[in-house]
Amino acid sequence: MADAEATPTTTVVDEKAGLTESVETPAQAVQASTESESADPEKVVSVFDDASHFTVKHPLRHKWTLWYTKPASAGRSANWSDQLKEIISFDSVEEFWGVYNNIPKASELPLRSDYHLFRTGVRPEWEDEQNSKGGKWAYQCQDKQSVDIDKLWLNTLLGTVGETIDGNGKDQVMGIVATIRKAHYRISVWIGSFTDETVVRNIGLQFKKCLELSDKEYVDFASHTDAASSGSSRARSRLQV
Repeated sequence: MADAEATPTTTVVDEKAGLTESVETPAQAVQASTESESADPEKVVSVFDDASHFTVKHPLRHKWTLWYTKPASAGRSANWSDQLKEIISFDSVEEFWGVYNNIPKASELPLRSDYHLFRTGVRPEWEDEQNSKGGKWAYQCQDKQSVDIDKLWLNTLLGTVGETIDGNGKDQVMGIVATIRKAHYRISVWIGSFTDETVVRNIGLQFKKCLELSDKEYVDFASHTDAASSGSSRARSRLQV
């Protein structure tokens, strides 16, 4: 795990996702510490009031769990269950930033590894009951030098936990995946059902907007059923936006 930055800067607001990362300068920290000592102990203090001594959290709509797929060891068969590791769960804005600021960035992950952020209780697998009838939108970057994978992954994280990607209110986004390979990066949004094409397409459009893609760039949707039948994570595309 990477260490958090020793000297935080100023307040950062992501308007797309409605999330706020509250940090402080050294001078602000000293002032906040002094004020908190004399403050009313029964007063509700949010992270916006005091980044170090807040007493309440800002809840997310869902609880989320971060998973990691580590590369298979040399000489061993790639067993998915052995590679997939559950890391940590969180359900507030403050906890999200605490996790994000203390783990390696996507660009720092080794080849053949993945980050998965899924609703708590949903495993990042096709076979999971809450995933089996759905599919995934995917954006694949073949030219790895031309993209900022850290920005793309952070935008997708914020759009997911902030409910921007699933903005139609259908509650379909189950999780997201960052895939790190030698030849490409891939970011995917998994949804729970493929029964309503309009809903699925709207999620794809929100995902594309979140990634800030141009009109000449596309995201593709494939069903988990097709992927399971073909035995490949890159099943044929059913939709493209």
